[in-house]
Amino acid sequence: MILYRLICSQGHEFESWFRDSEAYDRQAAQGDVSCPFCHSTEVSKAIMAPHVARRSSRAEDNGVPALLDERHAALRTMIQELRQKIAASTEDVGDHFPDEARRMQDGEAETRPIRGRASFEEAKALLEEGIEILPIPGPPDESH
Repeated sequence: MILYRLICSQGHEFESWFRDSEAYDRQAAQGDVSCPFCHSTEVSKAIMAPHVARRSSRAEDNGVPALLDERHAALRTMIQELRQKIAASTEDVGDHFPDEARRMQDGEAETRPIRGRASFEEAKALLEEGIEILPIPGPPDESH
């Protein structure tokens, strides 16, 4: 069995288990792999770091590497702090982000730090147009 971290065309990240890499490839080609959030079948593998644990770092109660749990919690805290700093220093333009970024690039709107939402395709198009953006995924849904 292999666990893949996946991302859909809307930018939702999730994980799924497959028998082997060929099983993933076959299911993805048939459209059988879909995002649990938006049900898109435009799914690809996300960048993953290998999970390597030493016996000495395993938590006694459930076998989860304790050191990795601590690092994961610290990383979550740092990401949350970064999100708060971005929110405090930018203007939220919501779903108008792609249009507003283009207007600023073309000199039709005042250049200022903005944030908002864009689909995967919209973000890719902005980058291809030479508009510098920094895609930041939304916070993880803690209920999943």
